[in-house]
Amino acid sequence: MEFRDILGCGAEATVYRTEYLGRDAVVKTRTPKNYRHSELDQRLRSSRTKNEARIMIESRKAGVRTPVIYDIDLRECNITMEYAAGEKVKDILDSEPSRADGICRKIGEMIASLHNARISHGDLTTSNMILMPDGEICLLDMSLGTTLAEIEDLGVDIHLLQRAFTSAHSGLEKEMEAMISAYRKKMKNSDEVIERVTDIKNRGRYT
Repeated sequence: MEFRDILGCGAEATVYRTEYLGRDAVVKTRTPKNYRHSELDQRLRSSRTKNEARIMIESRKAGVRTPVIYDIDLRECNITMEYAAGEKVKDILDSEPSRADGICRKIGEMIASLHNARISHGDLTTSNMILMPDGEICLLDMSLGTTLAEIEDLGVDIHLLQRAFTSAHSGLEKEMEAMISAYRKKMKNSDEVIERVTDIKNRGRYT
């Protein structure tokens, strides 16, 4: 497989543009860490690759759009997946605030579907969301996610998303409220989650 342009590079992995069986695709590869023992490093990277793929699959079962997985290579610690050809939600909110209300309501509903299945994302920001041509939001980068998530995990998700709005999308406070309102309507135990978000915020103030 030929790796082309680098689409993203983080502490754990690099994402490349590629092609798979004639389709546009991306491959996410967890690069070896020389500071770890080679066998331990291989086990960790393989386990995290497998876990991320599992969370993506479980999320799709819950009705949340994530890239379709084409191939998993646990030896090379690669996930080859659909290229999400759409607009980054962060960019839309920055450049076209008139579209923000509808998009934020979709975000709230999407996160509720995820949380109703007891799945947490772990790094919820608008940079990890793509608005697809069909109007659906595709959720990216599930590497920090968990299944069988506890209320604390779900509260952290919402807290992170609210912080992302505060720092990256100042001026969209009403739209953020609309997002939380949509989340509350669809999430089964939303009151408990929102109470935990308040608790998390208070912990931050006094530590």
